[in-house]
Amino acid sequence: MPDIAIQRIHRTRLLQIWRSAGWPCRDAIEIDLLAAGMVRLAEEAGGHEVLRLTDAGIVCLAEARQKGARALSAHDRLAMRFSEQLRAAGRIVWRELSLRAAVEALPTAPMPAPASAPAPAPGPQAAPMPAPAGRLALRGLWDDDEEGAGGACAPTPAVARIWRMARPDLFSIRHTSVPAYLQPMVHEVKASRADLLSDLRHAAKREAYQWLCEECYYVFPAGIARPEEIPEPFGVWVLHGTIETGRFELLRPARHARCPLPFAVWMALCRATPMYGDGEPTQALLGEGVEGADGPAAEPVLAETAPCAPDAAGSPSPELADPDPLSPPGPPAAGTAPVAAPTPAAQP
Repeated sequence: MPDIAIQRIHRTRLLQIWRSAGWPCRDAIEIDLLAAGMVRLAEEAGGHEVLRLTDAGIVCLAEARQKGARALSAHDRLAMRFSEQLRAAGRIVWRELSLRAAVEALPTAPMPAPASAPAPAPGPQAAPMPAPAGRLALRGLWDDDEEGAGGACAPTPAVARIWRMARPDLFSIRHTSVPAYLQPMVHEVKASRADLLSDLRHAAKREAYQWLCEECYYVFPAGIARPEEIPEPFGVWVLHGTIETGRFELLRPARHARCPLPFAVWMALCRATPMYGDGEPTQALLGEGVEGADGPAAEPVLAETAPCAPDAAGSPSPELADPDPLSPPGPPAAGTAPVAAPTPAAQP
């Protein structure tokens, strides 16, 4: 048997076969996997062939998964650990979403007026001096070049809105059907003090996070920073102990600001896949009402309703539906006098 080196492209194909029905592609990658004994061809009841992983293929995927888990950095492991706490609290969590946020830029300060130049010597008319760069250069669009106007007709410059891409470490909303109860949150995870100080130097980045959510928090191991070093609108979570077995503590809650989710954020959430743990039953709801390992499905129990008794006047209860006018009348109930038919009117 040839010695075939299993590369990343082979492991990717193994994972695709494991997650799918196993329809063969008949390409060179599958030839390598068949020759290496990672997969085998199996014939289904309908006569068609499918690919199935062998024990060697499953072992290869398990080893690759363990190597990938060990290769995670401390930042990634801390983010995964805190996401478990958010999901346990009933929140839907996304990681490293690319969201478009608006940041209000400060208005541009007016440039100082140029120093007064000496009067030109008499002679041919001198060329006009160019307008200074910046917002003062727009004065000629509105004023009438009147002496002393001072640009009073110029409109007040509006505050510019700059859009930037924000990538929060963890973005979560509550699992609810009421839009007012979503309570979007952003959690920025920092595994080192250098990473935290670098993030605190970017005010526009923090402003983008506040535009996306109602509460924003910093999450870092205990001892990296004091709560006083974090801006007041942001909450602080710290981890006591190791990442795998430590516990989280809320040192300061974040300032709550009402913020409905923009439409662009909704579209980003629709395109992304939320996080879920390995032990979460992702398809548990699909097994309700069908036979499975827990035994046959329970029969639906119908509530027995007592017949409505007639009232004092002998008429049925108003909650009962009217009888079909096309069906023949049934026999009178026991204990009730038959109702006489109306006598037809005499013909003239």
